[in-house]
Amino acid sequence: MSFPLITDPHFYAVAIPAVLLMGVSKSGFGAGFGSLAVPLMALAVSVPQSVAIFMPILFLMDILGMAAFRKDFDLQLLKFLVPCGLVGIVIGALLFKLLPAHIVAGIVGIFTLLFLAQRLLFPPKADSAPPPRWLGAILTATSGFTSFIAHAGGPPINAYVIPLRLSPVKFTATMAFFFFVINLAKWIPYAWLGLLDMRNLATSLVLLPIAPFGVWFGVWLARRIDQLVFYRLIYLGMFLTGVKLVWDAVP
Repeated sequence: MSFPLITDPHFYAVAIPAVLLMGVSKSGFGAGFGSLAVPLMALAVSVPQSVAIFMPILFLMDILGMAAFRKDFDLQLLKFLVPCGLVGIVIGALLFKLLPAHIVAGIVGIFTLLFLAQRLLFPPKADSAPPPRWLGAILTATSGFTSFIAHAGGPPINAYVIPLRLSPVKFTATMAFFFFVINLAKWIPYAWLGLLDMRNLATSLVLLPIAPFGVWFGVWLARRIDQLVFYRLIYLGMFLTGVKLVWDAVP
């Protein structure tokens, strides 16, 4: 019996950069660039299969990210974000087979570009109030939902957390712990939906050794980069993500 593993070279040509991109995003830039990882891998396999392959990889990245930033996260913010994100996971699990992945991609992409346009056209003042918590609850639940559908939870939650003006390290640490809980909560519903088969898991194990390189580079960068440059890079990542997701939604 042959080993249940993806062997297509085209798949690994896009999967390896996708894993590296996700690693940098997970530990260095929240999730600004990470939302591009699944669409990139989906150039070779389906979106549901890409999502499933990333699960063990994300688990390792989350562990490494939390270890690097274990003293830097905002506990009070996490207590607010995590329950809202879990609500989004439940909604995503219930609607996963009803909503086509490209429709979800388009919604996330449009939302991301609208947020960026708002930030660029109407930049917040230094003394402006943070977003209201009810908006944060909606955006965080949306993040849990889009994370479940396509590991694209970064843009919605960034729209709430970026205006809070956390330091780069605190921002990165809080996002690392938030997405650890969110990604851990996906395992049971993914298994229930039949996504965690041996072929996907075996392929994940092949890609797993690549994950630490992206994470370590992201951690190194997050502790050395200027705050203004840091958020500009997040905006760039969100712009590329929005354009890519909207493009994927066009029939």
